[in-house]
Parts: sequence; C-alpha cells; structure tokens
Amino acid sequence: MNSLWQDVRCALRTFSKQPAFTAIAVLTLALGIGANSAVFGVVDAVLLRSLPYRQENRLVMVWEQNFQQGQDHNVVSPANFLNWHDQNTVFDQMAGFYDGRKSLTGTGDPEQIPGQAVTTNLFSLLGISPILGRDFSADEGVPGTTRSCC
Repeated sequence: MNSLWQDVRCALRTFSKQPAFTAIAVLTLALGIGANSAVFGVVDAVLLRSLPYRQENRLVMVWEQNFQQGQDHNVVSPANFLNWHDQNTVFDQMAGFYDGRKSLTGTGDPEQIPGQAVTTNLFSLLGISPILGRDFSADEGVPGTTRSCC
C-alpha cells in the first residue's frame, strides 16, 4: 500500500509540472470513455436487448416480392393479406399495417402527419396496450361499421 501511495504522489507531481500534457491526457480519456459509452448504448438497445413484446422470438414479418419492379420487400396488398389470413394454418395470429399520411387541420394551415393503419388485433398480437386511450374492439375491423373516437 505504501508503494501505491508513493506512485500516486509521483504522478501528481509530474502532472502538476506539465499542465498542458495533463489536460490533453484527461480530455483524451474523457472522449474515449464517452465514445465507448455511446457505442455500447446503441449496441445494447439495438442488438442485445430483447424486443418489448410478448414472445418476441416468435414474431415474424412477411413480405411480398415484386419481380417486375425488382423489389424484394414489397408492401402486401389488403386483398392478399386477407387471403393469407383466411388460408393461414401456420401462424397463431396475423396482423397487418401500412404507412400513410393524413391531413391535420385546425386553426392554422393544414399539415401532413405520418401515421399507420393497423388491423384491430395488432396490439393483442404484440401483447401490448396503448399508452393513452383504449384498444380496438373486434367490431371496429368489420367493413361497413361506423368508427367512434370516444
């Protein structure tokens, strides 16, 4: 322990004699530690942590291929999804979604906002609940029924 204390005192004397070197060394260490923390945070969130869904290892996403347009991951048409859903013998459940944009109007100029249209069973398939509001009811997915917001 005595040897360690002597080494620390010697290092502090050396650092106090060369403040520029000390500042550069401390700054380099701080940047290195900060960069490592940032990279690990991203890797942990993207690769190491499991998805926040029930039975996340059983989730799959199915795409169509459009050879005429050279697309490997083409958006599935609603008619094809319904056909797959009706003929499904492999999956416990199937849910569909697609990206879209809606116009938000109010007191100012209309604004385009991104959104997604989903089938009514998406939340139950993922095993999650909406943060605000309520889940979809089964009759909301039936064509021709009226939608209520409240």
